[in-house]
Amino acid sequence: MHLNSALFLIIELLYLLTVVSIVAVVISENRNPIKTVAWILAVLFLPFIGIIWYAFFGRNTTRRHVISRRMYSKLKKRPLDGIRAAAEHTASPPERHANLIKLLQNMDYTPLLGGNDIKLFTGGKEKFEHLLADIEKAGKHIHIEYYVLLDDELGMKLQQALIRKAKEGLEIRIIYDSFGSRKAKKKFFEDFRKAGIETEPFLKLTLSVLTSRLNYRTHRKIVVIDGQIGYVGGMNVADRYLKGFDWGCWRDTHARIEGKGVQGLQSVFLIDWYFVSQTLITSRDYFPALGNYGKYPMQIVNSGPLNEENEVSRGIMQAIYDARKSIYIQTPYFLPPDAMADALQAAAVRGIDVRVMMSRRSDMMLVQKASCSYVRDMLKAGVKVYLYNKGFLHSKMMVFDGSLTLVGSANFDSRSFEQNFEVEAFIYDEELGMHASDIFVEDQRFSEPISAREWRRRPASERFIESVMRLFAPLL
Repeated sequence: MHLNSALFLIIELLYLLTVVSIVAVVISENRNPIKTVAWILAVLFLPFIGIIWYAFFGRNTTRRHVISRRMYSKLKKRPLDGIRAAAEHTASPPERHANLIKLLQNMDYTPLLGGNDIKLFTGGKEKFEHLLADIEKAGKHIHIEYYVLLDDELGMKLQQALIRKAKEGLEIRIIYDSFGSRKAKKKFFEDFRKAGIETEPFLKLTLSVLTSRLNYRTHRKIVVIDGQIGYVGGMNVADRYLKGFDWGCWRDTHARIEGKGVQGLQSVFLIDWYFVSQTLITSRDYFPALGNYGKYPMQIVNSGPLNEENEVSRGIMQAIYDARKSIYIQTPYFLPPDAMADALQAAAVRGIDVRVMMSRRSDMMLVQKASCSYVRDMLKAGVKVYLYNKGFLHSKMMVFDGSLTLVGSANFDSRSFEQNFEVEAFIYDEELGMHASDIFVEDQRFSEPISAREWRRRPASERFIESVMRLFAPLL
């Protein structure tokens, strides 16, 4: 009995030392104070779970275990040299969004490229039909990067199409996130390699490096075909994007781009390709001279934990500041950083029509609870909030003043803005902006507007749970 008491005391002391050490490390890293406090709360008030959570998701290891920011900056400039000639023929900047365009250009050489044709998809069936048809017509190379790439019915159909093209002699490269695609069998990816398709995981997860890499994932969804046709948006490769759930559809938004804007996607992919394979590709063959396929000018903006500028979030902030009439936001998870939440509320107070749409039901219950905690303050400021009822709203689309449309992989939360590797298309055109606005308004037909009075009348226990989860919002 005495021995057991001594052992228990040793375990308690070790646990206490671990907690104190983690708190000291978190404080010494000089992170965002809100995130620092959130991690301290997690470690102190979630025994053992908080420590495990920090070990997997809290350690700031981008410099030591992933790649230095200096090297990342160097790699970004070299592939972009291949499209400098194309950038000289960019579209004239629309005066309405000149400040935003200049901001993105100055932060991280993001040229405005015109002459694009863009088609928006609101469901997986149409998106994948077009994608498979474009793959079938490909003549030179195909580049694919997905967070989720599964070996289900859709994944096997994509694999068969790519293997056929590999047999025709096309260069094919695939990047998949090893965490997001963890449910796929190893054989699935080996079959790609056996067919001559270069296939690489993004930050491959093994037991020895699990805790240093799990926190940094590629959340991007990119396809580039012959340097001319590209896809970007919220849809991964999995059957649920076609079939949805028993309780509803999977509602998402994706864009097909044809034109110079694809070269922005190409540069992002080739940077990531070096990242995973240590092979630097800058040949002009991957950046062909392109004519005009349409009238839409755009910028392809990428962000991630290796670049302190947080280009996507700063671009969104600038768009909020510049808005004059309306801001429409669709997002599966609404956990805005405080500055962004304040900017949205200020926009509503000054008379802007601010609307936020998120899903009533979610695939991540705790994140959904935290998202709900932001609703009261939004309603109080005059922001209109809608809950989508038809299924799961996974769409990541924003429309500003009916003339700027954002489509990409970034959710409206701190993890997307700061830790995930994301890519976003900023498209400047009133015709496309009105089309995107119409999509939002159509989705309102299947959504319930939240009444401030009814929201306040919800059970106190429900509101308390949401408030508790909000404490951990910077970590979700």
